[in-house]
Amino acid sequence: MYTGKGIIVKKTTLSKTLIAFAALGAFSVAAHAQSSVTLYGSLDAGLAYVNNIGGHSTWLQSSSLLSNTYFGLKGEEDLGGGLKAIFKLESGFDLSNGGFSDDGMFNRQAYVGIASRDFGTLTLGRQYDSVVDYLSPLALAGQAGDVNVAAHPLNNDNIGAQYSIKNAVKYESVNYSGFHFGGLYGFSNQPGQFANGRAWSVGAGYSMGPLKLAAAYDQTNSDTNSVNNSAAATVPFGGNVKRTFGVGGNYTFGPATAGVLWTRTRIQGATVAGFDGMDARFDNIEVNGTYSLTPSLALVGEYTYTYGKTTGGGTDGSSPKWHSATLAVDYSLSKRTDVYVAGAYQHASGDIYNNGSYSVANTANIAGLLGNSSTQSQVAATIGMRHRF
Repeated sequence: MYTGKGIIVKKTTLSKTLIAFAALGAFSVAAHAQSSVTLYGSLDAGLAYVNNIGGHSTWLQSSSLLSNTYFGLKGEEDLGGGLKAIFKLESGFDLSNGGFSDDGMFNRQAYVGIASRDFGTLTLGRQYDSVVDYLSPLALAGQAGDVNVAAHPLNNDNIGAQYSIKNAVKYESVNYSGFHFGGLYGFSNQPGQFANGRAWSVGAGYSMGPLKLAAAYDQTNSDTNSVNNSAAATVPFGGNVKRTFGVGGNYTFGPATAGVLWTRTRIQGATVAGFDGMDARFDNIEVNGTYSLTPSLALVGEYTYTYGKTTGGGTDGSSPKWHSATLAVDYSLSKRTDVYVAGAYQHASGDIYNNGSYSVANTANIAGLLGNSSTQSQVAATIGMRHRF
């Protein structure tokens, strides 16, 4: 015990105080350890040659021809009882000029929600639909190969994940012995117009060992006056309603994975080039594969046959077709950095629409990314580097 100037401090009191502060510090460290924020992203840049864009061959310093360029923040906080608070903020941008890809800063995903160990995950904000979540991983343009130029013509089914849905509420179940399901509803956020501009989708998947299967349905009610027009702006031909349904699967054996995917997109009430109320349909059949020649060297490829049909709106009916093929070789310099060479080819045939006296010929545009060819064929080749963090 120390005594002086009327101040008395007992050793036992001091010990208890130090223990309390130590316990508080340990609790703070433990609490901090239960929360995390991660910066992540992917950077893709290269040189590309396209044989025909608007009638001219073109050399490009390209960004995101193989995979998307983006950065993001994601985090979680343990709330106890099997619950976590989660968030994600993700921005796509053009590595060639540093500008955001489109539509604001967090133009890919921006959401917050709750994840339950027993009941699944509920999130609110800008998010991808069920076609992207369940079918895109089975396509070469999705997580199966991450090759953007392998997206289907006009990105008619959004397999290439070229847009996400605003104002969305999304649910994803837990995994039930390999089976999981989910759905999304995107509000129009337009007073008095509940149905206009809304989007909704559902999907389910199964994964067990080397086998993966999935199915999904997506519907977008387009309205260019709606706050939720990110999907509406990407509907081919400016249709009023877009519906996409698809099924697919892949199987892994040794160093190889083979997959097949079918999607059907129906666009209702298009108004384009003087045709009012035209309907269009696209059936996409994709066969894809990946093969690891060595742990560092991989070969990926796909072939997609797309059959279209246009009716109504004064058309006689037409049947456009597309043959698309992609081949790429990827070499990993490390776990996060790789270099690649990729080539893509597309041949189009048939009219997109006609009325007997007036028709519009179908032209090639690989993945809807490179601009229209002046002919019915287009070839592109790219060499580049990708870094993930």
